[in-house]
Amino acid sequence: MTTNPVPTNQIGLTKQDYVGAKSTLCAGCGHDAITSQIIQSAWEMGIEPHRVAKLSGIGCSSKTPTYFLGQAWGFNSVHGRAASVCTGVTLANRQLVNIIASGDGDSMSIGMGQLVHMIRRNVPVVYILEDNGVYGLTKGQFSATADVGSTLKHGSVNEIPPLDPCTLAMELGCGFVARSFSGNPKQLNMILKAAFAHKGTAFIDVISPCVTWNNHEGSTKSYKTLKDKEMPLHELGFVPFYELGAVEIPPGEAREVEFPDGSRVTFRAIREDYDPTDRFGGYRTIHKARIKGEFLTGLLYVQQGKPTLHDFMHLTEAAIATLPQALVKPGPEVLQACMDELL
Repeated sequence: MTTNPVPTNQIGLTKQDYVGAKSTLCAGCGHDAITSQIIQSAWEMGIEPHRVAKLSGIGCSSKTPTYFLGQAWGFNSVHGRAASVCTGVTLANRQLVNIIASGDGDSMSIGMGQLVHMIRRNVPVVYILEDNGVYGLTKGQFSATADVGSTLKHGSVNEIPPLDPCTLAMELGCGFVARSFSGNPKQLNMILKAAFAHKGTAFIDVISPCVTWNNHEGSTKSYKTLKDKEMPLHELGFVPFYELGAVEIPPGEAREVEFPDGSRVTFRAIREDYDPTDRFGGYRTIHKARIKGEFLTGLLYVQQGKPTLHDFMHLTEAAIATLPQALVKPGPEVLQACMDELL
């Protein structure tokens, strides 16, 4: 009796090598669907788990790094401080792939100042905002992304206008901004793979319904509402560099592409009237969708070639953590020379 071999990626690892501990979140939580796609996309991209640093703050979202890439490095920081910890991590070791799992409370309230400066410095990281519009860990109060008119389970109606994480990131100059929905795994998978390939801060706002506190009638971020009102910008596809050469597809046209393994995939280019490199056009499109009560998903803005924190700091190619003491710990004569300059 023969058994089918377990599939491996291009570095010889199985998908099981990318999972973490069993989730303790509520059954049906959107965050678990996001975890599933992080595992899938990292496996498909051939990312080495031991070269990943996964960071978080406080909240239901900040528990999720436990559930993916169990062989990766991890740091659970205090509320809203994952961005500054990540900045320190990437300064110490630029060879790591950084992932932040945060929530709308963690990022859009107490941690907003941290997020702003992370984007300004273009810290290399895949920043995943698991956005459910409520503080799920503290019994479902409205968060800063809760829509006007959304109700809580006990009937309270939100009257305060929400913050839009994506337009905020675009205004700050983030070079990769996308929005997806935890109930749309195909699109989220493509966005995550593209984010892993991006050099700099890749910001992804993932609408992730809270099944316990924000999945009732009257909530604008329930599964039913999002399924009804999600409006994908385009059909996304991502071809990893190791699988295929450049494929050019004219705007609005579709083309079938054969992969090295013999499989065939049809790709459709985004429609001609939306340009993800046009930041101001992106603003207009997002705001028009919001006025209509629609959730615009897809790659909203991308700008390649922006200098990263490593460039601004003129860091060496070698990770600082690997440099010998002779280079990172100058002798007393260097300190004396610095002191002499102050006299």
